[in-house]
Amino acid sequence: MTEPEPAAPIFEQTSGTTQSAEQTIDEGKGRIFPCEGCGADLKFHIGQQQLKCQYCGFEKEIEIGEDARIEEQDFRTILARMRELHSRDRHDETEQNEVRCESCGGNVVFVVSLTSSECPYCTSPMQLKNVHTAENRIPVDGVLPFLIPKETSRKNLSEWVSSRWFAPNDFLKRGVEGRFNGIYIPYWTFDSLTATRYSGQRGEHYYVTVGSGKNKRSVRRTRWYSASGAFQRFFDNVLVLATTGMRHKLISNLEPWPLHKCVPFTQQVLAGYLARTYETELDAGFFAAKQRIEAVIETDVRRHIGGDTQRIHSIHSRYDAITFKHLLLPVWLLAYRYKENVYQVVVNAGTGEVQGDRPYSWTKITLAILAGAVIAVTLGILFSK
Repeated sequence: MTEPEPAAPIFEQTSGTTQSAEQTIDEGKGRIFPCEGCGADLKFHIGQQQLKCQYCGFEKEIEIGEDARIEEQDFRTILARMRELHSRDRHDETEQNEVRCESCGGNVVFVVSLTSSECPYCTSPMQLKNVHTAENRIPVDGVLPFLIPKETSRKNLSEWVSSRWFAPNDFLKRGVEGRFNGIYIPYWTFDSLTATRYSGQRGEHYYVTVGSGKNKRSVRRTRWYSASGAFQRFFDNVLVLATTGMRHKLISNLEPWPLHKCVPFTQQVLAGYLARTYETELDAGFFAAKQRIEAVIETDVRRHIGGDTQRIHSIHSRYDAITFKHLLLPVWLLAYRYKENVYQVVVNAGTGEVQGDRPYSWTKITLAILAGAVIAVTLGILFSK
């Protein structure tokens, strides 16, 4: 049975004037991109990658200037500017409309009309009375449009559910029921040229024979040699999730993202979707990026030291030419209930990768442990003979 087509909305003229089709209307509750055919709100259509009217079918190309570019921003310059704005209690030039969930504290930006009456993060009701204006925000540089349709995401979700070995049988049979919400989540990406000096020791293994008779055996020992050096490495697009209201491990498992498909930011791409604002400030974002970079540098240091094993005494890294971008990346988010518990599933709307929470069947887990124990005992008996 097919769903009926939505009825076309009725629009009223304001103050005796009619808004032109090219005009963007902002009444403090969102932004409207009027359809030139019927006046309804245009929404971003994933399959056609353009604005489309769900009532009359009118289509409109996304407007991105020929000279529009996603440009790297100088980290130290913008950081100093934002600190100055905060110290003077000034507002940034680019203000956005947000609505706050009183249950989980999440802030989301909405463009066009608010597309959901429930918080996409905790399923609690969201009230339009909680709409407020975002202040002192660093503008968005680029956005990865939704590339994976909702239908494909639901198919991927079904496959993900069926592959959960230790899920309860009724959960596997019923699947996940709920509504996907299209959400843009904020990220920082950082670039930096690093110069690293290190000192340590290179260990080289050798073997000696000890004991005699039945106690004769080969023992591994290590010779240590001093090692030190320096090298440079450029880090490009180190991703940092810029919101604290989502589970970082769950979201980080969605990587990698097709960042090469990002486009210069335009409000039109957000039409019909929610976008979460960043809670992790720029300096805290770079601190998180440094942790990821330092882990890679340590691996590089061990490779430079060489040998069979390494001891690291010191690593000193300098960060130069630090730049960043503020990006919005798309996910399909679904919060569902199973036996009174709320679980989350997220789908990378750029690649289709599915990650999420699910219930476990402790009966299956217990049987698997017992089966493993039986196999281990059986193999032990066979090899002892």
